[in-house]
Order: sequence, then structure tokens, then C-alpha cells
Amino acid sequence: MEFAFTEDQLLLQQTVRDFLEGECTVEHVRGMWDTETGRSPEFWQKLAEMGIAGLMVPDQHGGLGMNEVDMVLVLEEIGRAALAEPVIHTAFVGVPLLVESGVKAIADEWLSKVAEGSAILAVGHDQSPFVSDAHVASLLLLSSGDAVHAVPRSEANLTPQTANDPAKRIFSVDWTPTSNTLLVDGDAGKRLRAKAFDRGALACAAQLLGVVQKLIEMAVLYATQRKQFGVPIGSFQAVKHMLANEKVKTEYARCLVYRGADSLANDVPSRAVDVSMAKIATAEAAVSTAKTALQVHGAPGYTWEQALHVWMRRAWSLDSAWGSIAFHRARLANAVIDGSSPAVNFGYQAPAA
Repeated sequence: MEFAFTEDQLLLQQTVRDFLEGECTVEHVRGMWDTETGRSPEFWQKLAEMGIAGLMVPDQHGGLGMNEVDMVLVLEEIGRAALAEPVIHTAFVGVPLLVESGVKAIADEWLSKVAEGSAILAVGHDQSPFVSDAHVASLLLLSSGDAVHAVPRSEANLTPQTANDPAKRIFSVDWTPTSNTLLVDGDAGKRLRAKAFDRGALACAAQLLGVVQKLIEMAVLYATQRKQFGVPIGSFQAVKHMLANEKVKTEYARCLVYRGADSLANDVPSRAVDVSMAKIATAEAAVSTAKTALQVHGAPGYTWEQALHVWMRRAWSLDSAWGSIAFHRARLANAVIDGSSPAVNFGYQAPAA
């Protein structure tokens, strides 16, 4: 299998990187922690004007009509910048969920609003009792049994919960399913929920790639500046090896993330397995790299003045979001060992149980 991004996809990635380097500084990220909502309507509008909010919105609704492969590099840059705005829930999970529900009235009402930046979506899933960014969402996409419901925020009661990342806003949601909120039920609902979950997990994996890359860059920079015995600590073989090992883990994980994006875009039978492999690899790399980066920084890494903790917190929160490492390992084992779900990768077929 030959996989490469197009010139347009790479240009989009660079455009997003340039924008975030100028607008989403570490000062901006930290500043949002102290605001009431933790989110900036002005910043979200800028993202919409760039086309990020509507990247996967069909063109008839004012979007760009792109797919998961087009967006995976954008998500990577969002992780690299530690941007906390609800891009995953709105643009990568919520939009295709509304499109694939087949409910034209809902799609017509909400997709154009998402594309223009006037509406935000929040999505609930079985692996978390809480819903991220429900407080700023216009529409909540929630599950009840096999059914998926579209619930206006005004019809739900939200209770804020404590998170380990000050950039994260999570809420328990009290709501009542009705025929008016029902999007899809039965087997169609199961399929819709399963694919939405895979999108969320893959989006976390893509953002983790960016987080890991930033952690490595920060550790390398510090290692070139911090001196011991009159020389930079980056000249010590032990430090070189630690950082090189984290870089290797990252590059192995990168291949799995891009494979997962392709599997989602083409809805291949091994989609869930490919996504779980990507989430496992990136989460493990992120947790490990956070420890290594902190070790390289030493005692200063624990201080509030160091920006290192911004990306460490993002690594930890994304690690637990949309399924933990333990969950995805179990799902992978069910496919590869038990043969309970498709595990076809690059021509390999898992033997039957």
C-alpha cells in the first residue's frame, strides 16, 4: 500500500500551523484557563473563517466537503499548539454524525451554522460519563441505548465536573429522550455511534502526535541551552538516547494514525482495529515522552513558569479521552486474538478463534 498526502493537504497543514503559531500562543492558552467558559467565540470565528469548522461539512451547506484524511494533519497541528477549542466534537465527530444520520431537516438546520462558526456541537459517548464543551455547544448529540438524539442545550441540565487539565471543560448532562430529539435508532444507531466513537478516538490520536512532537521540541531546545560541566546536557549520550527513543515511538505511531484516517475515510472492515492501534501507540508515546521531557528539564520542569506542563496536561487528558489505553488494548485483543471483529491490515487476516 502506498500512502502519501497531496500537495493541497500539506499546504493546508502548513497554513494551519502558521496561523496557530501566530494566534494560539502559550500565553493565549494559559489565559483561557482563567476565563469563565475556557473558550473564545472570537477565536472560534477565526477557525471558521479559515474553513476548519466546516472542513467536513458538505459543500451544499457551505463547507469544504473534505474527509478524515484531509483533516488528520489539521488535528495534528491543533495538538501541537495545545488548542482546546472543540474541534474534535464539532468538526470531526459531530458534523459527519449529522450527515450520516440521514435526517435532512437536522442537517439543513445545523450544518451551515457550523460551517459559518455560529454553532458548536458536543458529542457524548459510552466511554465517558461526561460530555466535553457541553456549556458552549448549541446542540448536544447524545446516546440512549442504541439511539442517537440531537438535544438543544436549552433542553439539558449541565453540571460542571473537575478535570485534570485546566483547558478541559467537562459536564454531566441530565436530559430526557423524546421523539422530537431522536435522530436514528436500532442497528443504524449502533453503526452511527460506533463510527462516531472511532472518529473521536482517531482525532485524539492525531492531536497526540502534535503534542508529542511539541514535547520533543521543547526538551531538545532545553537540552541545547542547559549546561552541566561546561557543556550542554544535550551532548550527553544518555540524554540523546532518551529523546531519540521518544522520536522513534512517535514516528511508528504516525503511520498508524494516518492508516486509521484512511480506514475511516473509506470505512474499511478493519476500521475499529486500525483506530485502536493508532490510539494505543500515540497515547503510549505521549505519556512516555511527557515523562522524558520532564526528566530532561529536571526541577525547573515542575515550575509554573515553564510551559512544559501545558503540553503534559494535554497528553494526559487526550490519553484518557475517547477510550483509555486499556480499553483500546482490549478491543484490539478481541479482534486479533479472539477473532470477534475484523482485523485485516495490509493483507493480513487474523485466524479464526
